[in-house]
Amino acid sequence: MSDTPPFVTRFAPSPTGLMHLGHAYAALFAAHAARETGGRFILRIEDIDRGRCRPQFEEAIFEDLRWLGLTWDEPVRRQSEHMEDYAAALTRLDELGVIYPCFCTRSEIRLEIKHADEAPHGPDGPHYPGTCRALSFEDRKQRILMGKAHAWRLDMSKAVAITGDFDWTDRGLGLQKADPAAAGDVVVARKDVPTSYHLAVTIDDYLQGVTLVTRGDDLVHATNIHRLIQALLGVEPPIWHHHPLITDSYGVRLAKRNRATTIRSQRQAGKTPAEVRAMVGYEDFQ
Repeated sequence: MSDTPPFVTRFAPSPTGLMHLGHAYAALFAAHAARETGGRFILRIEDIDRGRCRPQFEEAIFEDLRWLGLTWDEPVRRQSEHMEDYAAALTRLDELGVIYPCFCTRSEIRLEIKHADEAPHGPDGPHYPGTCRALSFEDRKQRILMGKAHAWRLDMSKAVAITGDFDWTDRGLGLQKADPAAAGDVVVARKDVPTSYHLAVTIDDYLQGVTLVTRGDDLVHATNIHRLIQALLGVEPPIWHHHPLITDSYGVRLAKRNRATTIRSQRQAGKTPAEVRAMVGYEDFQ
């Protein structure tokens, strides 16, 4: 056991398809980090995408993880069962004056961006042009009373004015200066569900006491947003470990649509748990 304080880690898949070898790596990494420090490993099901999540995929997650030899602390947290937690956080952000309702459709946003002379870009593409940010309080209230569908966006300028400069720590990269403004006015609650990935995972990690967040290095930009939400809500941040993505033999990032790399396909091909663990660098995990 190391001298590092015990880590509380988590693996948080979405049940939208079968898990692939990249998921196996992420789960084993988090479980190993908890084990080597005498900490705890948590499993969370991120199922707020009601249109794509399926019970059979959730059951497959449990089955594949057990087959790999993993165990986790109970109970398993399902995001769909904790909307009140996200609503409370959204209310707090509203009280701070850093969110606003957005009534734009996707097609309207695309058209507005197309007509803009020079739309700022972030990691996920062009920034939201701020169409609804300029609406008056009365206009917003009237539209909501009329039942207009709306998401809630973070007013990035107001948010960073409140927090000032701040940073976050990655185990490999070290201290990082946060740059949430690069993402623009991100959505914190969607039209079809009263939260978003950014808000839900930040609140979940806080409520579950997660102290080490492990995720792929394609999500570094998201960490800036999550750290901002933590700063706004006065939440003690964890530390992060952003790991390289697992790719296939052609260097292509693994995806759920690629059935050849799923854990299920490896099992059906006759691979043992030890062999699959070895494929992602954890052959000694028992």
